[in-house]
Amino acid sequence: MSNNRGRGLQAGALGTFDTVVMAVAGSAPAYSIAATTAVLVGAVGLASPAALLYCAIPMLGIALAFSRLSRIDVNAGASYSWVGRTLHPFLGFLSGWALVVSATLFMVAGSLPAGSMTLALFDEGLADNTALSTLVGAGWFVVMLLVVLGGARLTVRAQLLMSGIELAILALFAVLALFHSDNARAFDWSWFGFGQFDGVSGFASGALIAAFYYWGWDVTSNLSEETRNSRRTTGLAGLIGVGVVFLLFEAFTIAVNMVLSSRQIEENDANVLAVLGEEIWPGWGGKLLIVAVMLSTIATLETTLIQVTRSLFAMGRDRTMPAALGKVHRRWNTPSVAIGVVGVVALVMLIASNLLGTVGDILSDAISAIGLQIAVYYGLAGLAAVVAYRKTLLRSAAHFLLGGLWPLLGAVFMFWVFVESLSELSAAAVTIGIGGLAVGLLPMLWYWRQGSDYYRPAALDATRTVETDYVPDRLMIAQSRAHEGLPTDF
Repeated sequence: MSNNRGRGLQAGALGTFDTVVMAVAGSAPAYSIAATTAVLVGAVGLASPAALLYCAIPMLGIALAFSRLSRIDVNAGASYSWVGRTLHPFLGFLSGWALVVSATLFMVAGSLPAGSMTLALFDEGLADNTALSTLVGAGWFVVMLLVVLGGARLTVRAQLLMSGIELAILALFAVLALFHSDNARAFDWSWFGFGQFDGVSGFASGALIAAFYYWGWDVTSNLSEETRNSRRTTGLAGLIGVGVVFLLFEAFTIAVNMVLSSRQIEENDANVLAVLGEEIWPGWGGKLLIVAVMLSTIATLETTLIQVTRSLFAMGRDRTMPAALGKVHRRWNTPSVAIGVVGVVALVMLIASNLLGTVGDILSDAISAIGLQIAVYYGLAGLAAVVAYRKTLLRSAAHFLLGGLWPLLGAVFMFWVFVESLSELSAAAVTIGIGGLAVGLLPMLWYWRQGSDYYRPAALDATRTVETDYVPDRLMIAQSRAHEGLPTDF
């Protein structure tokens, strides 16, 4: 394999702490709580904490799968490369495509709240103006686009600032909620039980929405070619990210159940966190949590841009998409063509979304559609990990549980949620979710016929891969040059 097929990404730009911050920011704690809680409550009522708990267990299985796969194949395409080299290149391409489509949809689902939250700081009435929210959200999106274009180091510095303030505000309100006395309901352990769900299909639709809450921690894998000692760091950061956001999500869904009435949640479907803040700390509270949501939304626009552009970069490099997408900016070492294409497409979709209705309507359909696509590529990655490590699973109980059973259960859960929730979702959500995946068949078949090397992969097998537990930072730059070109198998 040649190391010199074009310029590579900015190797060794990120350390362990940087990557953990990116994992937490990728799941966007404040944004997910604000934008998704009303949708989740609408689906499962008071069982929101249970939906998040029961989705966290298989999600950890998927995080374990990503962790193990990133040890044996360092690739900016992540699941796109892993699934293609273990299950089948067609499935690998669809896995990457699912991420690209879901991330592009999120540019709409994320930019709108960024705009409405910014406006809400000045005037609550303006926050409901979809056209104005779109304009301001587009402005934030362009700013993040320029930050991501500027390189991994600039990206992580911006992320540290935004996520640091966001997490400090969320931690403060999690503590204040414990001492809030004017409760709409008393705490009830049944919120964690299965009895609150409206049957199996009700649980599935809740789990699909809960998957959207967690989605984003895997940005660490897309940054693997830019991370020091990435074989160890990216997977560990993903696992820590899932754990941190799980605790935050549970704290705030319990607080919403206790403090807010069903009517308050329903009437503030895209702004639940601001209402919660106003209840807990009248006056300042609502404004502070609006700041947290605004920063969280802008921060996760940044991490989602990284995911989609790095995935397209890997596809362009492998010539499963136009080769220009695999080009890297001469000065900043970022996939500038992919960033430009994503920017234009997302802005057009953002403007077109104005025709669909209110902020709340757009969020509901987009979140459910994204949930379907997340289930596909997470599920495929879970299976890929089991296949790649199949010859090592009986070496010990830990190998069997962490490398086989848990990732497999995570994959099965994701596929089950996908199938079970189809009958529960709106026609628009299913059309966007399934139609978005189906469009990917066109470039897949075209570039397969063109003879891309991606469709003749070297099988990914953990027993044939030399795993390095630690690579000193000073050696990382030289070693990371092997990331340029085809998927890496040391």
